Amino acid sequence: MSNEMYYVQASDPAILEKGECGGAVTALFKYLLDKGIVDGVLALKKGVDVYDAIPTFVTSSEDLLSTAGSLHCAPTMWGGIIKEYLQDAKIAVPVKPCDMRAIVELAKRAQINLDNVYMIGLNCGGTVPPKTAMEMIKLFYEVDPKDVVKEEIDKGKFIIVMKDGSHKEVKMHDLEDNGYGRRVNCQRCDEKIPRKADIAAGNWGVIGEDAGKYTFMEVCTEKGKQLLESAEKDGYIKKKAPNPKGLEIRAKVESSMLKMGEDYKRKWLEEEYPSIEEWNRQWNKCIKCYGCRDVCPVCFCRDCALTADYVDTGSIPPDPIMFQGVRMSHMAFSCVNCGQCEDVCPMEIPVARIFHKIQEKTRKELGYRPGVDDEAPPALGGSCPTQ
Repeated sequence: MSNEMYYVQASDPAILEKGECGGAVTALFKYLLDKGIVDGVLALKKGVDVYDAIPTFVTSSEDLLSTAGSLHCAPTMWGGIIKEYLQDAKIAVPVKPCDMRAIVELAKRAQINLDNVYMIGLNCGGTVPPKTAMEMIKLFYEVDPKDVVKEEIDKGKFIIVMKDGSHKEVKMHDLEDNGYGRRVNCQRCDEKIPRKADIAAGNWGVIGEDAGKYTFMEVCTEKGKQLLESAEKDGYIKKKAPNPKGLEIRAKVESSMLKMGEDYKRKWLEEEYPSIEEWNRQWNKCIKCYGCRDVCPVCFCRDCALTADYVDTGSIPPDPIMFQGVRMSHMAFSCVNCGQCEDVCPMEIPVARIFHKIQEKTRKELGYRPGVDDEAPPALGGSCPTQ
């Protein structure tokens, strides 16, 4: 279908006030809940501060406002949660590009039924680990991280809002050149607008007096089109044609972000890629905790061949390189560069880096992009049931 584009805002005054950029995403979730179209909305709500996010399954639209707004310092992956706990539920979920890609890959493996899922995609410039965020705010912004009540990434800057309403900002390049800023996998990301979702939403391209008051929405599926039309008809949202200049700006922002991702990809996967000797040293730090396997959204085998019995005293433990090699062979076609494996590694092995490298090699050889291409991975024969 030819993707339609709109400026959209919520009709509900409470959502307009609390929601981000006109509250359109929250308004769509409210419509889906109120009409009984979904059993619940899987979203994040802020915990004790902006560095703490709680995955929440909201079943009443009255509780939706607690999930409004963005939390860039709380990286979360929805694919595994849906696969493990919500397979039979009808749900709506806001997705980053890597969330979307994981969900699509799981659907190809008959682990998620896309007919039961409404995906509202969120344009994404990246996320920041909570510990890194607190350290860099203290170091570069010279304030107490606990005094930050809101953060955002905009126009290449990481912006914080303090309790007193004041703002501070630092260029993301300056943060990342000093080892802070976005997660490294986010720096390498090559998918900024999640067009495999039903609707792709964000603030890119909303300009002039509409900025901050509307969400830019691109309709990506027939299901997304019907959702937007029905929500407008029933008075949950208002929409209008986007500013033509805004369309140009949105395209330029996406192009600039993708170019930056390619630059970082070249840096991390080519120019500064570790030698074989360095990788051997890294892999030998592996303690086989299985954290990388367990957190991977696309790993789903119920009976995993990598799970070994405890080793008897005096026996030689399994080679960690063999463990990671088997995982790599499984994930070569399917890594969505979410970075979760690297986030949880207690030995701080740059796991996602080599997995992304292998996936990129596979992509160049076979032309397959996991979570973006419609066909199944070549390892599954190019076709796979989606139910």
